[in-house]
Formats: sequence, structure tokens, C-alpha cells
Amino acid sequence: MLFGQEHVKRYRETDGAEGHDWQGTTTLLLTTTGRRSGKQYTMPLIYQWDDENPVVVASKGGDDAHPDWYLNLQASPDVEVQVRAEKFRARARTATPEEKARLWQKMTATWPAYDEYQTKTEREIPVVILERV
Repeated sequence: MLFGQEHVKRYRETDGAEGHDWQGTTTLLLTTTGRRSGKQYTMPLIYQWDDENPVVVASKGGDDAHPDWYLNLQASPDVEVQVRAEKFRARARTATPEEKARLWQKMTATWPAYDEYQTKTEREIPVVILERV
């Protein structure tokens, strides 16, 4: 996504009052642990709810490589999530093919460009479920 650290800063400072609603959709903050550095990295991502769990897409705009945050959560799936003022721990997992079929429709309904991103790459773009722990 084309978010920067300023987006993260304003989101945190305002408990999402600034940053949650973004270009007609909604964003959360996902904090992962760097797979090589061990440092914490926070990324704003578009999300939708699936029951009580947020769902995000590892699109990287259709790039042929997975986004760093996705590679990080593959190495260490325990993450922190902030949705508006609510902060919680979650375990990230890639949706199964059956889950993805349903969730992809939900995610493209909120951000239609995901379909375009998938046509730009041979990589299967993952859908990630952030399950509360």
C-alpha cells in the first residue's frame, strides 16, 4: 500500500480517528517481528472483518515478491493489531484455498484494485486471517 510511517504515527496518536478511514475503505495497523532483525515493524493495511478476525491481503500492488510484512509473519506468526483504539494480539495465518475464495470477494468489494494486482503477477496473492489469541 502507499502508506507511510506518517500514516502509522497519526493513526496511533488519534486511536485511528485519522487513518482508519482511508480512500473509501478502512485500515488497521499490523505489527510484525522482522525475520532477520528481530525488530518490530508496523504497517497500515486495508482490512475487513471475518467474524471477529480481521483479514488483510499481501498484495504489494501486484509485485512478483511477497511484501516484507508477509515474509515476517511466515517466520513469526504472532503479531499485534490495532483497529481504531482497540489493540490485540493475534496469530496470522494464510487462508486456505476454500477460505480465500470467499474472502477474496469480500476484500475486492472494499478494494477492487486487488483483482488488477493479481493480473500483474504470477504469484498467488495471499489472504491473511489475523486470529485473536
